Amino acid sequence: MASPERLEDLQQRTVNDAVSERYAEGANAVQPELCCPVDYDARYLKVMPEEILDRDYGCGDPSAYVKSGETVLDLGSGGGKICYIASQVVGPEGHVIGVDMTPDMLDLARRHKDGVAEKIGWSNVDFFRGNIENLKLDLDRLESWLEKNPVSDVAGYESMQMEIERLGREEIMVADQSIDVVVSNCVLNLVAPELKFQMFEEIFRTLKPGGRAVISDIVCDKEVPLEMQQNSELWSGCISGAFEEEAFLQAFLDVGMEDVEILVRQTEPWQVVEGIEFRSMTVVAYRPVEVSCCATGGEVVYHGPFSEIADDAGNIYLRGCRVAVDAQTFEKLSMEPYAGQFTRMDEQGETLAASTVSGCC
Repeated sequence: MASPERLEDLQQRTVNDAVSERYAEGANAVQPELCCPVDYDARYLKVMPEEILDRDYGCGDPSAYVKSGETVLDLGSGGGKICYIASQVVGPEGHVIGVDMTPDMLDLARRHKDGVAEKIGWSNVDFFRGNIENLKLDLDRLESWLEKNPVSDVAGYESMQMEIERLGREEIMVADQSIDVVVSNCVLNLVAPELKFQMFEEIFRTLKPGGRAVISDIVCDKEVPLEMQQNSELWSGCISGAFEEEAFLQAFLDVGMEDVEILVRQTEPWQVVEGIEFRSMTVVAYRPVEVSCCATGGEVVYHGPFSEIADDAGNIYLRGCRVAVDAQTFEKLSMEPYAGQFTRMDEQGETLAASTVSGCC
């Protein structure tokens, strides 16, 4: 009998192979069963060729929450549709990075890069081949190394491992704290279960302090049973790897993110399989802000409309009452999504309308 570690490796390969094969097919021929109907802003679709529009396999539109000038990372960028929408939104001062593991999808996205750039007037999109649970390793760079250094024995394998470590350290694909907003459209569910926590850790690592993740994905109303998880067809079809709704929200909190909010939740199920409802949901979660070593807290007053609310840190805010908070919370409440919901006062009781964080003393 295979060891648990061996079985885990086999499951990872089975999931990856099934997903790669299904989405390679989707890059070359339309696969309508892979997606939910999504209404995108038609203004941003005009510059894209029909084959990108036809081969879009998503369940939401996280690009609707991107802003001008931002650096955007799209996990599982596929044919590039979300990247090319975001490219227009962030403008020439912004930057968009797409990461996908399927060569056929990357080929589809990359071959239209110059044409889209010419139509919009700037080029600010880069596509990389990689696994979204390891955003340090550029697989194209590794493949180039392997072409020159084929692995045929244990010594070669050890050299490859050393090169993987070097690439992730010296030629990192997506750097720490370099991204304003991470987006993804119906991809996180495709990652093997044992790698999902690592994937969320990578989202946290790459985000700037105060940055956010806006994720559209498939969720379900109860946990998917093991026999369905072992069905590769259901897995590649965005069914077997779906997150249970509460677990999806908790996954962001487990890696240190906060202020998780449901932006869109599909009312009617996309599919019902063995009595389990599967639907699209878009959420946003924030990496905590960082404050200077000399920053101080203050008092805040919650405006309403609720009589009482609590945040993930355990602070309780009563409508109309002053509440003392630490420096990090004090700063955070001046920013989205809280701006306008609180009045902030410094130690002297003076009302503050904007960020007060300054350089370290």
